[in-house]
Amino acid sequence: MADFILAIDQGTTSSRAIVFDRGGQICGVGQQEFQQFYPRDGWVEHDPEEIWETTLSSCRAAIAAAGIDAAQLAGIGITNQRETTLVWDRSSGEAVYPAIVWQDRRTADWIAQLKAQGLENTVNKRTGLLLDPYFSGSKLAWILDNVPGARQRAEAGELAFGTVDCYLLWRLTGGRQHATDASNASRTLLFNIHRQCWDEELLELFNIPQALLPEVKNSCDDFGESLPELLGRSLPIASLIGDQQAATVGQACFTPGMAKSTYGTGCFVMLNTGSKALTSSNRLLTTVAYRIGGEVCYALEGSIFMAGAAVQWLRDGLQLIGSAAETQVLAESVNSANGVFMVPAFTGLGAPYWDPDARGAILGLTRDTGIAHIARATLESVCYQTRDLLEAMAGDGADIQHLRVDGGMVVNDWLVQRLADTLACHCQRPAVTETTALGAAYLAGLQLGWYASLDEIAAMWREERGFVPEMSEVDRETRYHGWKKAVARVRS
Repeated sequence: MADFILAIDQGTTSSRAIVFDRGGQICGVGQQEFQQFYPRDGWVEHDPEEIWETTLSSCRAAIAAAGIDAAQLAGIGITNQRETTLVWDRSSGEAVYPAIVWQDRRTADWIAQLKAQGLENTVNKRTGLLLDPYFSGSKLAWILDNVPGARQRAEAGELAFGTVDCYLLWRLTGGRQHATDASNASRTLLFNIHRQCWDEELLELFNIPQALLPEVKNSCDDFGESLPELLGRSLPIASLIGDQQAATVGQACFTPGMAKSTYGTGCFVMLNTGSKALTSSNRLLTTVAYRIGGEVCYALEGSIFMAGAAVQWLRDGLQLIGSAAETQVLAESVNSANGVFMVPAFTGLGAPYWDPDARGAILGLTRDTGIAHIARATLESVCYQTRDLLEAMAGDGADIQHLRVDGGMVVNDWLVQRLADTLACHCQRPAVTETTALGAAYLAGLQLGWYASLDEIAAMWREERGFVPEMSEVDRETRYHGWKKAVARVRS
């Protein structure tokens, strides 16, 4: 019996694969970190071959860790870091330039020019997005304009564009499939989320040849089969979905008004709005949560660029800690951050500020500031940034009393309690915190007939622990006021 699904979770700092059983339980994990490249200030790149190689090795490791063989796998689901942009040769599969990562800000000046021309409203109405270098469209245009011969080759149909899901699908199928799903397409600045198609006028605005673009399918669909030599046998690829949308599925946020927040490299809050594509008055994004059977579910999203990445910087950049787990011990070792605020605007600020020129800072340092205070301030910055997003959602009419949280950071009990305190909100941690991979597995299972409906998937969700607010309102507001002052400092 094929009783397992292989979920590929290709992230910003590592590639991961997880084998799940029909009940959504983890049976085997493979993971491999890969290198980050920073060729200039504000530029962030990945090696496409390293993305592929670490993904494939992680898949093999997960299957081995589960103690199964490929015959026991029903299929594959894929979820991915979104907005990261790749262009490759259709014949050889070789990328013409490194992957430009979602964090990259190289197109900020051009985006500012488009804003100055008054084009943001037009883009927002069609895509649900704001004009920002975060998204794929300007990255793709940059590659075409800066790689010699790329534009001519693209117009001749020799090149293919894709986000990471699309690239992995191409490699898994030996170039037989050039497709993405609606959730990933909705993050490109080129996709009309209302008409559910590539938008001709936006392609003209960004000067993108139509021949480059993948087919846009449902989030669970027939995406072809993997080459048999890769994993032991040919396997159907049954889902593609962006990582934050996948976490929304993994958290079973299927009812309008439900919200989840994922803490990985960045932090992303998604609020299900059902069949209505609501427009934010507070600079949040309107996005496709998932598309199943042609039916679109929309969401409001707030994006924070630096969450776990800020902790990684403490470890690798400043070398103040040896592992991320040390931050909880350090945070608990002091009564407060002692007036210290960390604003992790290393690649600018995301929602609701959308300020690509902001830069990171640690404020309030004194002679008695120690490593524990900086570690605590770093964790608290994640909580304050999440409150920024929930405040914006409240301004759009949302009343979030319960927030489902997931991602690698939420294993830290101190952090989740501080979240509940900062947000004045009940935070729910699920039994399976790998909700991004789980969402891809659930959608693959839906496509393969394992599950009859989203209701059946929702019934499997379990809370591992709930965290309720314990901080006084005076303390909460005083701390948040200090955060807002710190943000104002890095923006000015």
